[in-house]
Amino acid sequence: MTVPEKGPDDDVPVGDVPSGDAAVGDVPSGDALSGRDRALLALERRSWAGPGAKERAIREELGISPVRYYQLLNALIEDRRALEEDPVTVNRLRRIRDARRRRR
Repeated sequence: MTVPEKGPDDDVPVGDVPSGDAAVGDVPSGDALSGRDRALLALERRSWAGPGAKERAIREELGISPVRYYQLLNALIEDRRALEEDPVTVNRLRRIRDARRRRR
């Protein structure tokens, strides 16, 4: 049995994702983002060499599927704490999301 990799800023394994009745948009109480949330934002700040590189990094570094990653990311960009932590990335992601919505 292998032990999941720890997140950069907390004692909770990065791959551990709440399950059960918790909604995707649920955020922990307190004013600080979790280590997982910071890792999501850090991954979004990076540039990617080619197709598949980002999906591979999501699986390897975060230990979650790309689908789950984007679910968590979409909930995260609505969190005021994420905006305070990294306004450039959050605002860029919001603009991209809104542009895609308008095209539909």
